[in-house]
Amino acid sequence: MDNHNKPQGNQLQIEVGPDVAQGVYVNFALIAHSSSEFVMDLASVLPGLQKATVRTRAILAPEHAKRLAMALQENIARYEQEFGKIQLPNSKPRTISPFNIGNKGEA
Repeated sequence: MDNHNKPQGNQLQIEVGPDVAQGVYVNFALIAHSSSEFVMDLASVLPGLQKATVRTRAILAPEHAKRLAMALQENIARYEQEFGKIQLPNSKPRTISPFNIGNKGEA
């Protein structure tokens, strides 16, 4: 075992396989919840198409969903500090689709 993979104290070692490391492009999210979990479907939708393809689904405990939201807020703040404010287009009505294909909801 080399130093890169050697556990140090209580640090968690994370392995990302080559198929996961490539990532997938998503520009559309559907989020639902029950009393015990949050379900996030991350999808991609192309202009002119009426169908989004779900690329991955994540199921989180409510505590982990809140931690994820906090981590995203922290990273967005760091990003904006380094690169400038992220501008969102003022399009009405607000849709969950990046291409305004007509579905309304929360993303």
